[in-house]
Amino acid sequence: MSNPRLALRDAPPRISFALEQAGVHPLLARLLAGRGVRNPDELDDGLPRLLPPDSLLGAAAAGRLLADAIAAGKRVCVVADYDCDGATACAVALRGLAMLGAAPSQLGYVVPDRAIHGYGLTPAIVDLACADSARRPDVLVTVDNGIASHDGVAHARALGLQVLVTDHHLPAAGLPLPVADVIVNPNQPDCGFTSKSIAGVGVMFYVLLAMRAELRARGQYATQAQPRLDSLLDLVALGTVADVVKLDANNRRLVAQGLKRIRSGRL
Repeated sequence: MSNPRLALRDAPPRISFALEQAGVHPLLARLLAGRGVRNPDELDDGLPRLLPPDSLLGAAAAGRLLADAIAAGKRVCVVADYDCDGATACAVALRGLAMLGAAPSQLGYVVPDRAIHGYGLTPAIVDLACADSARRPDVLVTVDNGIASHDGVAHARALGLQVLVTDHHLPAAGLPLPVADVIVNPNQPDCGFTSKSIAGVGVMFYVLLAMRAELRARGQYATQAQPRLDSLLDLVALGTVADVVKLDANNRRLVAQGLKRIRSGRL
């Protein structure tokens, strides 16, 4: 009797053979073919093969918003989620912003308690982020949440905060998006980013890439080396695998590069 929990994958013989001809072990060739790999070029996991940040709708605008905020001395608060994707996305955001020039006093974060605050950027989470008047944020950045947080975004903006939503979940069908300052989500309408299965941590990593590009365009790295954001890929790999997203070509490269760093001890 067949197991209804098992999904049969089509592994086209021609694809398997082409992968074998490229030097892939026959068993691995069948596994890769069954997982959607269609040509040997997809096996190149080098960083230059990653999809460009400017193909992710909103990433360039998010980079400008964050670059302006850090330059102006504004405080940025990351609103995280409590699963592994959300936790690693929060860590990537905080470490990446620090690498890109944010002072420790400019950075903070909150992690919701689902039983108390609910999921995502709720009004209660906004109030929690603003509870300490001495460390009140100017900018809220959601990671792995926010695409459905209409009330929370509206509440934050009513309090005078800028809101950057970074998420990967599907927007609610038939409903408008939250009225945030910037939204970065490959699954929002009109986004041509082909890796629709990227995890929340991957989205935040791409925002940091866009911010670095913005700073580079402003001449910030004319006399100094730009930060090596690839040092964050161990966290990107962890969050991507733990969120069980599809390992399409781009996600496979993010994970492969992160695993290489973990194996080499570059944590």
